[in-house]
Amino acid sequence: MPRNDGWCDTPPVKGLIAFARVYAGWVYSQDFYREREYRKMGLASIDDVLRFSEARYRSRDANDLLAMLWTWQHADISANATCNGDLTKALAAIRARAIVMPSATDLYFRVRDNELEVARMPNAVLRPIPSIWGHAAGRGTNPPDNQFIDAALQELIV
Repeated sequence: MPRNDGWCDTPPVKGLIAFARVYAGWVYSQDFYREREYRKMGLASIDDVLRFSEARYRSRDANDLLAMLWTWQHADISANATCNGDLTKALAAIRARAIVMPSATDLYFRVRDNELEVARMPNAVLRPIPSIWGHAAGRGTNPPDNQFIDAALQELIV
């Protein structure tokens, strides 16, 4: 597989499968698996979840996935001349009304991180999605999660 500074010209199939397997273990919460919520997705077993994840990520461009991971690691709203790396200053500068809604069971982005951020945002409230769907709670798959998010959005647009 030719590589140019990490750029994949052909799909790194083994890498995509490995990514899918790791992602499947973290995208949903332990309770999601314990309570077999995957059945609501038309899947019968954890093996089906893994195959579903593999199919989903094998169809993606590996370069896009690497870019997504890069943004997770490097996104910093304070990395600019105005804030000079001061995250508290950057968060305080956000004046828009906001409802920050992480999933209560997200294993990637923890509610505690958002608690710290919202405490510094003058017009924001923290409202975790009470879901066992983990990181996937905001994906639009689980109707109760969608209703919770829609209700918060309605508050913001009135």
